Amino acid sequence: MTRHLRKGRPVPRVTFYWGNELSGLANDMAALRRLESYPGKPALDAGHPGKLAERSAAGATTARLAAEFSALRASQGWTLDQLAKRSGVSRAALSRLEHGEVSPSADVLVRLCAAHGLRPSQLMARVEEGYAPLVPVDTQSEWRDPQRAVSTRHVSPAAPGLSGDVSEWRFGPGVVTELGASQSAARECHLLMQQGRLRVKLDQDSPVAERGDMLRFHQRGPIQIEVLGETGVRFLLFSLST
Repeated sequence: MTRHLRKGRPVPRVTFYWGNELSGLANDMAALRRLESYPGKPALDAGHPGKLAERSAAGATTARLAAEFSALRASQGWTLDQLAKRSGVSRAALSRLEHGEVSPSADVLVRLCAAHGLRPSQLMARVEEGYAPLVPVDTQSEWRDPQRAVSTRHVSPAAPGLSGDVSEWRFGPGVVTELGASQSAARECHLLMQQGRLRVKLDQDSPVAERGDMLRFHQRGPIQIEVLGETGVRFLLFSLST
C-alpha cells in the first residue's frame, strides 16, 4: 500500500468515491427509506413471495413502478423466467409487481435494480414526481471515517427534474488519495474550496486550490488529490450529468 508520511506517521493511501459511489450510496439509502414510507399496495418480500406486509390504499407510485419494471424487462428482451433467474425474485412475484398488485420491498427493489444495472435511487428518480425545494440539514445523509479523518455529507441529493447533486467533503491533514468514478459516463464537476489547500491532478495539470477557489473539470476516471498544509480541507462538489 502506498503511504504518505506526515510528521513521521504513515497515512494510508486509499481510494474514496465521490459524487458517484458514496453519494450514490447515500442516494440509494434515501430512496429505499422513501419507498418504505409510500402508501401503496402490500409490499412483496423477496424471501417470501407470498408474504404481504399491510399497506394503505394503492398509490400512484406503485403503478409507475409497475410500468417501469415492465418497460425495463421489455427493453432487455427478457422473459419473466429469465429475469427471475437473474434477479433471484420468483416469476410469480415479478408478474404481480408488473401488474401493480403489490409494491416491492427494499430487498426486491435492490435485486431488480442489480439485474438491470441500475441504482435504487436511479430507478426511484424515474417514477417519483418532482422534488422538495428544501433539504433540511437533519435529513442530509452523512458518512464518516474517523480513522482517516474523512467525511462527506450529501447536501442536495439527486431528484427527478434535477441534473445533478451537491456534496460536502472534508479531508484531514496529509491525506493523499484518489477520488474514483463508479460510473462509466463522464460527470461535469465544480469544486468550491471552503477551507485549506488542495492539489488536484487533472490530466496534464495539477492545480492547487485554496479557500474561495473553484475547480471545473470533467471526471472520466479516478482523480488524485493531496491535502496540503496542516488544517485539512473542506469543499463543496457540484456534480452534473453530461
